[in-house]
This record gives sequence, C-alpha cells and structure tokens, in this order.
Amino acid sequence: MDERIVIRPYAPGDVDATIEIFLRAIREVSSHDYSAAQIEAWARVEDRALWAERRISRPGWIAEIDGQPVGFSDLTGDGCLDMMFVHPDFQGIGVATRLLRRAEKEALRLGFRRVYTEASITARPFFESKGFRVMTGQIVEKRGQSLENFLMEKFYA
Repeated sequence: MDERIVIRPYAPGDVDATIEIFLRAIREVSSHDYSAAQIEAWARVEDRALWAERRISRPGWIAEIDGQPVGFSDLTGDGCLDMMFVHPDFQGIGVATRLLRRAEKEALRLGFRRVYTEASITARPFFESKGFRVMTGQIVEKRGQSLENFLMEKFYA
C-alpha cells in the first residue's frame, strides 16, 4: 500500500475534485464492464449543488497523494457505503482499501454492525476481497439504461 495516501474528511471545497474522480472512474475504469450507452447514462452530474449537498450531509472522506485528491467515499446514516471512487491514474495502490478502512471505522464508531453497498460489476471483486458478500444481483435504471450491480454487505463483531 502506498504510504503517501492520506485520508482526510471531505470539505465543501472538494466538490469539483469528487465530480472529476467520479466521472473519470466510470468513463475510464467501469467502461471495461459496461456498454458505452450505459456509461453515458451513469457518468453524469446534472446538479452540482445537489451533489455538493449530498457529500457534505454525511460522513465523507478524501484520499490524497501529495495534496492531490485521488479518491473519495462516504457513509449514509443507515450504514450504506454510498460512494467510493478512485481516480483512474491511482487504481491498485491501496486508495480504496484506505477509504474503506476509514468508512468502517466510522461505521463502528456510530454503532453499526453492518455496512452495505451497491457495488458495480467493476467494484464487486474489491468488496469481495474485503469480506463483503453478495446479497443479490440487481438491475438499476439510469437515464433509460439498465445497469447490473450487486447489493453487498459485511458484518462486524
């Protein structure tokens, strides 16, 4: 794992960095598992203010390397790891692992004994490697496109 990775709380000024990471991760990484039409439907942020409001309304974290945001995640009030995306240039060096560790620490602090997520085809192997299990496969609709993902969960003692 890259020791340069620093995890810090999300701040309002991170909105544009998180949008860029989100869009690039989907367009450049998830595009290996979804069609061009599915990617086009998924990789959009139509309301920057709503995006910013959602990010600041819950515990969230930014992963940085040398002061540059390279990933982000957040946790909803019911234990859902709603967002976790890593910039395409920083895949495979431990960014997601560090973000997940931080989210799990917060979940335990809040008293959750279960964390769940809706993992893309792309993210499923990562979550499985971290102890999550598939509860069910599902099809979600995004702007007229059907995308497969997986409802996954992990329990904590």
